[in-house]
Amino acid sequence: MRLEIVALYAGVNILLLLFLAFRVPGLRRKNQVSLGDGGNPELLRAVRAHGNASEYIPAGLVGLTLIAFLDPALPLWAVHVAGATLTLGRILHAAGLAAGELNFGRIAGTVLTFVSFLFMGAALIYAGASQAL
Repeated sequence: MRLEIVALYAGVNILLLLFLAFRVPGLRRKNQVSLGDGGNPELLRAVRAHGNASEYIPAGLVGLTLIAFLDPALPLWAVHVAGATLTLGRILHAAGLAAGELNFGRIAGTVLTFVSFLFMGAALIYAGASQAL
């Protein structure tokens, strides 16, 4: 049951990465830019949205998977808290970055992503220490 929950959150995050990845070459073709952003703000935001997601999602999914394996040290709700905060944070951040300037999506997405990492880090340290001692 735990790995099925991880699979749901992982699936959504992987599809988000794929969506963000597909936006970049489309904008490169549209703006006739083969490398970099060509000074185009929309293309720069698309590149950074994909890059930012690529930086955070893999580590988040590793943490989420480890939490799922640490039964009974961590309760089932911990898997949902970690997965939901990571996923919602990544979706909000991507939407906010696509919109442009500093906005609610970027701020809330960053905060939720950091909260998920803090929660996962603390939960994994707790579970690891309680099982190892």
